Amino acid sequence: MRVSIVIPARNEAAGIADVLQPLQALRSRGHEVMLVDGGSEDETLQRAAALVDRCLSAPPGRARQMNAGAAAASGDILWFLHADTRVAPASDRLLLAACGQTDCWGHFDVRLSGRQPLLRLVERLMNLRSRLTGIATGDQGMFVTRELFERVGGFPDIPLMEDIELSKRLRAVRRPLCLRQQVLTSSRRWEEQGIVRTIGLMWALRLAYFLGVPAERLALRYD
Repeated sequence: MRVSIVIPARNEAAGIADVLQPLQALRSRGHEVMLVDGGSEDETLQRAAALVDRCLSAPPGRARQMNAGAAAASGDILWFLHADTRVAPASDRLLLAACGQTDCWGHFDVRLSGRQPLLRLVERLMNLRSRLTGIATGDQGMFVTRELFERVGGFPDIPLMEDIELSKRLRAVRRPLCLRQQVLTSSRRWEEQGIVRTIGLMWALRLAYFLGVPAERLALRYD
């Protein structure tokens, strides 16, 4: 089986090469890496060009960018990574070993890049929550077989909570695979805005979404 790694990006020139470098081992094993740019105003595309199989452009918004990448991908499994998430060079082998069915989906455990002790608690709670609820977030490197992704209609065209909504659609088919292998996600947002404040914001947004507040309104608060 072949994996297509889809990475939505916008103005990520500073770190995109560091994210793409570990994926070169996967490319050497026949998997493809696709970067979907959402209108970058820096050198994201130029710095990524030599490290990916395809560079695409799409309207800004992670859902739209990831759907565009999925539509152009050729792999059997779609693996969605954020532009600030790094993976181990052998992660594809774990993914393929775990995912051998046409209706397979799941995520990896997440580790945040910062050293503050409170971040260790945050990541443990994130991973535990996903195991208990069957809901994954984009920071956890969600993967899904192409057949299942297309069957549930892909990511909903909303500016926020697209990962939550896709998880709900996929969970209705089957529970996710929760791989213990960690992906390393940048903690810059947590550190820049304050860890406790960011925790409160994330929980408030999810509660509001659960209560029916439109994602468009929540995206304004998130930004």
